[in-house]
Amino acid sequence: MPYVKPVSNYERINFLASAKFQAFTDLVSNVGVSAGEDGRKIVKAGTILPANDGTAKGILLNDVDVTYGPQPGSLVEEAYILEDRLPAVPTAEAKTALKEIKFK
Repeated sequence: MPYVKPVSNYERINFLASAKFQAFTDLVSNVGVSAGEDGRKIVKAGTILPANDGTAKGILLNDVDVTYGPQPGSLVEEAYILEDRLPAVPTAEAKTALKEIKFK
């Protein structure tokens, strides 16, 4: 029997400027993620990982629940991105590190 948890509310903001993008699976860390009101640790879609600095590798495509430890997630490495719709403004260092992502 499968183990399924109900999702109470899911809201996603589209930050992709085009339907063409390239994403790869990467491990999303739970280090430094604070629990929300419901006790869940969620890394929001649009988060620049692993950090919003010169170490940036990509942008998280979907929300990832890391309540019980690191989890796999889709990391966008090539795309046209609507910068104003991301949860945090990308730093100049992150933009330089994300060579294949074009910000609009």
